[in-house]
Amino acid sequence: MEKLKSLVPDSLKRMVAESTPDSLPRTCSSLLNFFSDMELFHQMVRDLTDPERAFCGKNKDAALELKQKGNQCFLNEDYGSALTCYSEALRLAPVDVDDMDKNLVAALYVNRASVLHKLDLLMEGRRDCNRALQISPSYAKAWYRRGKMNASLGNFEDAVHDLNIAKNLELSFGGQRQIESELRIITDMFERTESSLVQHKENELDLLDEPDQIKLKCVITPNKGRGMVAPSDIPPASLVHAEEPYALIVILISQIRVNSMTIFRMKSADVNGPLHQFGKFSHSEVSLTSNVEQVKVGQAIYRVGSLFNHSCQPNIGAYFVSRSLFIRTTEFVAVGCPLELSYGPQAGQWDCKDRLKFLKDEYSFRCECRACAEVNLSDLVLNAFHCVSPNCPGIVLDSCVVNCEKQKTRHVQSATGISTLEPFMQVDMLKCLPSNGSLRIDPGFCLKCDSYCDLESSFAAVNRAWISITRLKDTMVSGEISTTVLTAALNSLCLLRSTLHAYNKRISELKDAATIRSCCKVEDNLAEAFCLVGELQLALDHCKASIEILEKLYGPNHIVIGYELVKLSSIQLSMGDRTAVKNINRVSEIFSRYYGSHADKMFPYLQPLQGKLTKLVQ
Repeated sequence: MEKLKSLVPDSLKRMVAESTPDSLPRTCSSLLNFFSDMELFHQMVRDLTDPERAFCGKNKDAALELKQKGNQCFLNEDYGSALTCYSEALRLAPVDVDDMDKNLVAALYVNRASVLHKLDLLMEGRRDCNRALQISPSYAKAWYRRGKMNASLGNFEDAVHDLNIAKNLELSFGGQRQIESELRIITDMFERTESSLVQHKENELDLLDEPDQIKLKCVITPNKGRGMVAPSDIPPASLVHAEEPYALIVILISQIRVNSMTIFRMKSADVNGPLHQFGKFSHSEVSLTSNVEQVKVGQAIYRVGSLFNHSCQPNIGAYFVSRSLFIRTTEFVAVGCPLELSYGPQAGQWDCKDRLKFLKDEYSFRCECRACAEVNLSDLVLNAFHCVSPNCPGIVLDSCVVNCEKQKTRHVQSATGISTLEPFMQVDMLKCLPSNGSLRIDPGFCLKCDSYCDLESSFAAVNRAWISITRLKDTMVSGEISTTVLTAALNSLCLLRSTLHAYNKRISELKDAATIRSCCKVEDNLAEAFCLVGELQLALDHCKASIEILEKLYGPNHIVIGYELVKLSSIQLSMGDRTAVKNINRVSEIFSRYYGSHADKMFPYLQPLQGKLTKLVQ
């Protein structure tokens, strides 16, 4: 740029310096005429506008800072955040800057490829390696990373080729030994390619057993616009849609509100190692359970997938295998009924007011699904208190829940809905509601017997109880759980059970801004704690109590129940309890309902669970 400026004659410089807003078009034209025949000028324009070399908005220091932050996230196994940091650093990094004798952009591409490898996005990771090698062909780490990608993709011949080049370019003795070790492993895998191909074909045959996708019908409704409906009766676990995303994603997609779907990858422990939810027991067997975490790795546009509307009580579930979207029915769907998935919050997970706020903030609409418009047990008990009468199962609500429930406009009409609510409230108040009338309920009064509960005292009791629960959680992290702490937590659980409704899941955003977890979560924490100290029967009891609460909130066949049953059955297997057979069969049924033939691939711990069951039965 400085060289180009030095070529401007003094007369033209004076003209520019003395120009006014009115004469700006004339001076700009004079500058353009002067530069138009210069190759240097056109090269500068190309450099500024080339998306691969653009100098506008580049910031070396910011890119280096983001790189370091990404490195730390990677070390902490926070791969979603690491991916975000490296991607942002690539947008800011100048193309001609080095970092530790390596081109910064090439290094960032290789680092991002490592993250993508961890997230099982192999094609995307290999593409980043190719980009790094275009910039820096002698970058040993890029060749090494691409070799690892090719090996994971099953391209063993290409992997051996890449690793041999990496070995020749690597200067350090330690690096060469590591590459040689990888080469031996991959060469061995290469020799076993034929058997792997046989297994791959068997897997393909398994997928071919899937019924053909049902041709859905797109309709337009007054309230929701376009949506998908069932053209015929569809049984549970049916694959109703599969779709690949558009390949090109606009950078600003996350800043505009479009019909886009967030891609999530499921992280779990290594299939080849033991999977621990509750840790190792003092027992000959180790519990086989798994922590599952959703990691946001990007956004993509799915043309048909975007037509499925939201419901807080969805009848379909969406999941991803790499970037491919799959949608299955999770319950029976009658002909003409809308096929609706959850955009995030579900009944049983969040209460109605929080779901409405989230959907309004994120998607700019007010939800009018069945759960948000009709009184239901899940929303009533989720944050409910226990009646002051010990033997009364009635529900006591605070003012926030009361105000939200009063706004529900649709009345419970089905006999099933009425019978579900009858044990916990006076159902006559539902039957006698006038058209578009609201529930006649007041904060602090039991919906079953009209007894009054002092909510301020109840909040204080919950706060006191939670102190011991928090102390238990802190000691569980260290793995050193004392009898005193465990006993105090059990006493706190008794207090919570007498204060909160039996099916309460969460009380949050209290007046003192304290966050109180649910009785359900307390039961789960105690189950984990008892596992850590080897008290398996007590762990089993608390795990069952947790599942009982969740079944009331979500229903018996929800995927959340499937995850909890994995924990329960693993404890039963460790105890040699043959009743695990029933629960493991339920696990298989629930996971198949949500993931079909992909269940074993996405959750590799399911097959070892079945294997342990077979040994137990024998």
